[in-house]
Amino acid sequence: MTDAQKTTQAGRTTESTSSAAFTAEERAAMKERAKEVKASRTRATRAEKAAAEEAAVLEKIAEMQDSDRVMAERIHAVIRENAPHLAPKLWYGMPAYAKDGKVLCFFQSAEKFNARYATFGFNDIANLDDGTMWPTAFALTRLTAADETRIGALVKQAAS
Repeated sequence: MTDAQKTTQAGRTTESTSSAAFTAEERAAMKERAKEVKASRTRATRAEKAAAEEAAVLEKIAEMQDSDRVMAERIHAVIRENAPHLAPKLWYGMPAYAKDGKVLCFFQSAEKFNARYATFGFNDIANLDDGTMWPTAFALTRLTAADETRIGALVKQAAS
């Protein structure tokens, strides 16, 4: 570690320059997002773009550590089964699923941000409103059949 780096309580390395507000992991995710946006602008047809984006999602899932990879594979299958109209795409370097071009839900691996659990979450376009308060993200340490059923139902509702 250089003199220009500091370690946070969570063990994350940050630069002690003007970018100290972001961890190294967060800066890496922002760089991945910039690459994703640039790549999406260069693809020719809608079908080619969709195929390339799904291939990129599957490639990113394949790169994950075992526990995250297994959950991401199952979540991908559950979403494709329950909401096939959602478009897989990378979002900050993680698998996400979009409706009308906007990210509806996403999977964030634990390894990506050195977290103790993975996250499956929804953005504000998700149709999950339930009174004045409802969950928009879930911590995942593993997936059971009941969890997969719940995710499928939530994705169906969110995408409706």
